[in-house]
Amino acid sequence: MLAQVYMPTENMTEEQWLEARRAGIGGSDAAAIAGLSKWKTPMSVYLDKVGQAPKEYSSGEAAYWGNILEETVAREFSKRTGKKVRRRKAILQHPDYPFMLANVDRIIVGEQVGLECKTASEYLKNEWGGEEVPDAYLVQCQHYMAVTGFKAWWIAVLIGGNKFIYKKVERDEELIKYLIQVEKEFWENHVLNEIPPMFDGSEASTELLTHMYPVGLEDEKELPLAANGLIERYKEAKAEENKAKEQLKEAENQLKGMLGEYETGSAGNVRVIWKTVTANRFDKKAFAAEHPELFEKFTKPSTHRRFSVKELKENG
Repeated sequence: MLAQVYMPTENMTEEQWLEARRAGIGGSDAAAIAGLSKWKTPMSVYLDKVGQAPKEYSSGEAAYWGNILEETVAREFSKRTGKKVRRRKAILQHPDYPFMLANVDRIIVGEQVGLECKTASEYLKNEWGGEEVPDAYLVQCQHYMAVTGFKAWWIAVLIGGNKFIYKKVERDEELIKYLIQVEKEFWENHVLNEIPPMFDGSEASTELLTHMYPVGLEDEKELPLAANGLIERYKEAKAEENKAKEQLKEAENQLKGMLGEYETGSAGNVRVIWKTVTANRFDKKAFAAEHPELFEKFTKPSTHRRFSVKELKENG
């Protein structure tokens, strides 16, 4: 099975490319739908596909530089492996599941194998240790193999701007079968029926909600019945969180008591540290009192939404 061409991308503008991607699920979308992406959620994918994603919601600097350095990573991979690579200037489509799309970085010439080019922060280097490939990228490669029918996919990454590694991901039929099912359910149950999925507890969901609803209306809204279960879950988790915080502080204080005037102590192979740290902090109150005009001039209002769950008092 080989993919068919959904749409050529040569001479396509970024706006046209983004519009074409909304016609189906791509590699990075697949990782988000499976709950394995740090940057996207099922909800953000849904909003993108139905054309409701916030315009100001973007991938940021990391994605920008990833695109800029893609050619550099591809050239270095070719240089180190001796494999010739070329662009596939088209959005590819699964012949049996037309909602599955692939905009691959490179194809290995003479082989049924592709190449995914990545850049990563130095802080993420541990995710690439040994034979490991981050889950989101593993899913992305398997999605591409599902669409193209290829037997393997190389992934090359430039870490921290000075460490280059590359690894081969073999085709996993079981994982591909799972991805097809998950993507099919998402596309048919949510996108086609315009029924949004639920937000989850990820940082990506938190960020998306902030972008979508930066300011609240003062009117009160009647929530659906499903809110009752979520409120109970919230209250239970909050109670557990408070208990955990208290236990944490208790253990911390007892350890501090054991250290006393010492900054460090050891217990087996663990070191406990209570170090003296000096920091210069800006005294905002004192500055405002002595220089009220300057304080007023350089103070800007900041708006955010504070979340809480409160019990209403019964009348009478």
